[in-house]
Amino acid sequence: MKKILIIVVAAVTMMACQEKKNTGEVSPLDMRIDSLQRIIDQKDNELNDVMSTFNEIQEGFRLIEAAEKKVNIIKDGEGTNKSEQIRESIRSIQQRMQHNRELIARLQQQVREGSTRSEELRRTINNFVKELENKNNELQQLREELQEKDIRIAELDNTVNSLNSDVSQLREETARKTETISNQDMQLNSAWYVFGTKKELQEQNIYQKGKVLQSNFNKNYFTKIDIRVDKEIKLYSKDARMLTSHPAGSYTLQPDAQKQYVLRITNPQQFWSTSKYLVVLVK
Repeated sequence: MKKILIIVVAAVTMMACQEKKNTGEVSPLDMRIDSLQRIIDQKDNELNDVMSTFNEIQEGFRLIEAAEKKVNIIKDGEGTNKSEQIRESIRSIQQRMQHNRELIARLQQQVREGSTRSEELRRTINNFVKELENKNNELQQLREELQEKDIRIAELDNTVNSLNSDVSQLREETARKTETISNQDMQLNSAWYVFGTKKELQEQNIYQKGKVLQSNFNKNYFTKIDIRVDKEIKLYSKDARMLTSHPAGSYTLQPDAQKQYVLRITNPQQFWSTSKYLVVLVK
């Protein structure tokens, strides 16, 4: 997306320079360049913020793992101050776990409030939540191992109990966000079509006095589709005419072997860009 914007800006810039030479004034092209540049800058800033948080979370998990290894070495070793050394490492783990929980929540907010949208990013956030949950399970196991060695660390008890609640909240937030994005995604990729005779369309106020979708038409008469999936509509008629306007070149309307017309949408994004409603008149 960013590469496309840069190419567009470059092309528009050349046009604007030529236009400015001809007029000596700020042109609409100049304003469009500024607008496109602002979009690029916004994307860059959002991506930088997301990547910064992403890297900090990864570093946090690395430090947690290092502290866990240190605890395992200490608990299986010898020494009179074993409990204090373990306690110090546990405090470090506790701080890092809490910080990572806050960073994951921040990452969720950045994605929720920004314009950055990607399935890969959503999967990454889910993986972070799962990794935090795995770390919590590892700490639970560590607590049991220490208790077997008669080593009781109150900080570890508090960390495990606190993280149980924190991870649950993050999981619920991620589930809510995933559901919201899924609903939004479905809505963005939904369209509605109908085909019928002139009489049928008139009865539903879809086609009146040579105009289509002008009055309070019956939306329930339409069939809902997913434009990413449904790209072929059989019209079951030897005479078909599209009443709604859709870009030429984004579809074909041709009869099949039975000489009944079939609408094939070759470029869904372009086809539905002018209207999410399709009306076809058949006989």
